[in-house]
Amino acid sequence: MIRSLIVAVARNHAIGKDNDLLWHLPNDMRYFKSRTVGHHIITGRKNYISIPEKYRPLSDRTNIVLTRNHGFQEAGCIVKHTLEDAINYAQQQQEAEVFIIGGGQIYHEALEKNLIDRMYITHVDGDFDADTFFPEIDNSKWKKTDEVLHPADEKHAFAYSFAVYEKMN
Repeated sequence: MIRSLIVAVARNHAIGKDNDLLWHLPNDMRYFKSRTVGHHIITGRKNYISIPEKYRPLSDRTNIVLTRNHGFQEAGCIVKHTLEDAINYAQQQQEAEVFIIGGGQIYHEALEKNLIDRMYITHVDGDFDADTFFPEIDNSKWKKTDEVLHPADEKHAFAYSFAVYEKMN
């Protein structure tokens, strides 16, 4: 099973503020959906709760919510208490590629514990005031294997690119 993460990151590594997104990029939302539909997704509880209620749980995906709160329950979701348990659950379900979708603490933990094989990163061409950041990519451990650039336009206030990184052995 491939263990992936998917995230949109600003030039200054910002990914969120006050448990919310920093930008509105409709093509990034479509990209996220196209990559994750049909797969298991792993999210922290705070990140999950930040998703507008009408979209929770994310449709056509198995939503796994991580929390230390053993009393937490959410209809339509699997609740796990460690990242490793969540990944193991997806593997037991014969998942081909599991996606970690945030938030910041979960990304940091997954990378620190070397649990990720692939990263799908939307690089947003801007610097933002934020309280949540993505770690700097260590180019000695990660190789960019694909990147598609998109200029700013009437629906996207910022230029952005979709990049894929593979862990080097």
